[in-house]
Amino acid sequence: MKKSSGLGARGWFCLIFFGLIGQIAWVVENMYFATFCQDIFGNSGRADLSYIVTTLMVILSAITATVTTIIAGAKCDRVGKRKPFIAWGYIIWGFTIMIFSFLPMRAEPGMLFLVGALLVIFDCIMTVAGSTSNDAAFNAWVADNTDPTNRGKANAILSMLPVFAVIVVFIGLGSFYSSANESNSLFFIILGCIPTAAGIIALFTLKDAETIVRNDNADSTVDTFFGFRKEVIRENRMMYICLAAFCIISISQQTFFSYLMNFVIKTLGYGDGFVIPVAVIILGAAVFTAVCGVLYDRFGRKSFYFPLLIIMIAGTLSFYLLKDLNGAARGLVLYAGGVLMMGAILSLTGALQSAFQDYIPKGFEGRFQGVRMCFMVMVPMIIGPIISMIIGLDAMGMNGEDFMPTYSIFLAAAIVAVFAAIPLWPVMKDDSRLRSSLRSKNSEKG
Repeated sequence: MKKSSGLGARGWFCLIFFGLIGQIAWVVENMYFATFCQDIFGNSGRADLSYIVTTLMVILSAITATVTTIIAGAKCDRVGKRKPFIAWGYIIWGFTIMIFSFLPMRAEPGMLFLVGALLVIFDCIMTVAGSTSNDAAFNAWVADNTDPTNRGKANAILSMLPVFAVIVVFIGLGSFYSSANESNSLFFIILGCIPTAAGIIALFTLKDAETIVRNDNADSTVDTFFGFRKEVIRENRMMYICLAAFCIISISQQTFFSYLMNFVIKTLGYGDGFVIPVAVIILGAAVFTAVCGVLYDRFGRKSFYFPLLIIMIAGTLSFYLLKDLNGAARGLVLYAGGVLMMGAILSLTGALQSAFQDYIPKGFEGRFQGVRMCFMVMVPMIIGPIISMIIGLDAMGMNGEDFMPTYSIFLAAAIVAVFAAIPLWPVMKDDSRLRSSLRSKNSEKG
């Protein structure tokens, strides 16, 4: 068996450090901005608007992220560089997070529409910077600097980083945020400084791969929409099937993810004590994912796809069953189910991300990032939140005053995840051929 290629100390540092910083910023976008929105309208006596505005934020930011990644990914390939997009993108990203510090925690009835509109607009502005630097440039950089011998490990690490980002944001900085505060300006200012500082560090530490193939095509329109052309889809059929599986898994996750924090705090009644179950689940999921990442590179991903999908469905369904449990049984299912749910989601998405990168033709790493965003972000972040909004509004009624995410969103998420088996089957069947082909090409280069 071929020994795993090395990224080198600098390469691993850049992958882990800038991957973590990006996830810290995205944790803010995916969870804290949603929680922030829900708290504002809950404090203002219009908890029903929490579902509506959260859904609009998620959908419109997902569309913004996808369009931005399509354009920025093509631009990365045209200039043959990733570093300036990552470094300057992170710097600007931090400032766009800071603008949320201007929003109040409680709005008067006549200001509700304006506050809702500003939440959506600010979120989209932040998403442009984040998608340019992280979704387009950094993901292309990862594809440039990894190969089939280390890609599973690299993407397993990247899949773990969101859970460590949650630790940094919720546990390390969570004391700066409270729904009872008149203002949470300091929280957003501190968080904004993190990606800005990382962008400055990137200017001095990040290096582009020497193997980047610069795209000299004069037709920028063709490059921008390259991954959406019929002939490209036909030639790379398995890549799109892989992304279809990724899409369904992500829809399942997005059905509950924006409400997960308030589910633990309010629905389960943990209040400020939410840190303990969140920390246990995060650390358990991280260990789960790390083990899977090592096994992927050693044995291939083929044998893991369906067991992970089954574990994910069972773990997600266990959160729905919490409604009928009390005492020690409830705590046991929460911890065990949470570790299985998050561990399986992170491991499965890491495996599919590796497969997607394996399928990318050399020299097209940037141009296919927009396609990835369509399947991984835009479609899931439209369908998933709409499902949870419909379920949530039905459970609470319009114009409700108490915001409490319902258990049923996890049942819906588990049902959605079942459908991932359809595209996952051909991905599993093709795994051995893909792995053998890429190892052969890698050996020829060596």
